[in-house]
Amino acid sequence: YGETEFKKISKEYSEFIQPLNFQSAITIPVSALNGENLVTRSENMSWYKGPTIIELLDNIEVQAERKSDQFRMPVQWVNRPNSDFRGFSGIIESGSISVGDAIKVVPSNEVALIKEIVALNGNLDCAQSPSAITVTLDKEIDASRGDWLVAETANPNVADQFEADIVWMSRDKGFSGRRYWLKIGTLQVSAQITNIKHGVNIENLEKTATDSLGLNDLAVVTVKTDRKIPFENYTASRRLGAFILIDRTDYQTVSAGMIKHALRRASNVIEQKHDIDKNARRALNQHTSKVVWLTGLSGSGKSTIANSLEMELYARGVRSYILDGDNIRGGLNNDLGFTEADRIENVRRVAEVSKLMVDAGLIVITALISPFKNERQLARDVFEEGEFLEVFVDTPLQVAEKRDVKGLYKKARRGEIPNFTGIGSPYETPENPNLRLNTSKMTLQQEIEEIIKLLDLDGTHQY
Repeated sequence: YGETEFKKISKEYSEFIQPLNFQSAITIPVSALNGENLVTRSENMSWYKGPTIIELLDNIEVQAERKSDQFRMPVQWVNRPNSDFRGFSGIIESGSISVGDAIKVVPSNEVALIKEIVALNGNLDCAQSPSAITVTLDKEIDASRGDWLVAETANPNVADQFEADIVWMSRDKGFSGRRYWLKIGTLQVSAQITNIKHGVNIENLEKTATDSLGLNDLAVVTVKTDRKIPFENYTASRRLGAFILIDRTDYQTVSAGMIKHALRRASNVIEQKHDIDKNARRALNQHTSKVVWLTGLSGSGKSTIANSLEMELYARGVRSYILDGDNIRGGLNNDLGFTEADRIENVRRVAEVSKLMVDAGLIVITALISPFKNERQLARDVFEEGEFLEVFVDTPLQVAEKRDVKGLYKKARRGEIPNFTGIGSPYETPENPNLRLNTSKMTLQQEIEEIIKLLDLDGTHQY
């Protein structure tokens, strides 16, 4: 109850919160146990003349969010009940709009004039934040859910990479490279954490080095979306700068975040278009291009199948290339270990290289354990429909361990190889692979014939 002790704590707390950039902070001495200075004043702290907690909450003025004066409305719904009416519905987040005003769609930047403003009780001449309205335009433009209608002179942030503060809300760990659904306002897009810059120790606000995110962890990360999206910095707009990340398999919310700023490289990198494209290369090769993604335990026979498959393709005049897990780790991925985070990055890199080779017109054969469902789905998502063929080399653990060609299982059993799939790290069995090869019942020749059938080489000559 001493005033000196209170002032000491207050001073320490004021110094602690300085990095959080609060506009003001009020310190009240309380005893929660005895209810002192909560509702009624404390007789034991008569030296304190400030408000109680209840008095403060009853009288404090909460500063309203400062919003842009310019019109902004994320599209929530596109109305197409008949050919005569096509409206865009949403809630005005900032500013106002009138019939005849010029607006543009972000991110396409198409411009049009407001023809009508329709509200629940009829047409309006003008509307302002936070009205729920439907607008029609003077011409047909392309806009869909998640796009923004903004004042023609407005220039909101548009990028596919940004830095954000996040809190992790899942018991399953988060890693860079893993794909999630990102929901911001009315928009939902595919996204991934590309880098965990650092964690934040909630006890002292110090930066901590980490390569994964656990339940309730705070961190600063960089996020990449699969296309450019409009947004505001969280400090400028809480609604337009806040997002959540959703697991793609069970649709659970795993994280909440606040956008800080776009990354500079997001606006400096511009995709180049070339005259010779994937279809032209396929025509030159006289066959389609796909990736055969062989997944299974170590010792399941992936490399043997990959080698035999390429020999068969070579004999048929089909241009192909093998990306074997061990060979890749000797070069491109020689900086990666076998932690869960490293395995995720390993799959991501191989998927991106495979995509380039498919674009070059080749049949790509990968031989990777790729033990996690999320990462195999991540790899599939890189490709166009029908280009990714997941082949599960289904070999029981006891059979693969009995083979143990490389002696890895013995080392893992002795504890010499941590995180070894099947022993110290799980293998998540594919639920719906394009092809399952039961190696305990099939010969190698039968397995190759099944993959050739899956590739449909004869049919795809008519690409």
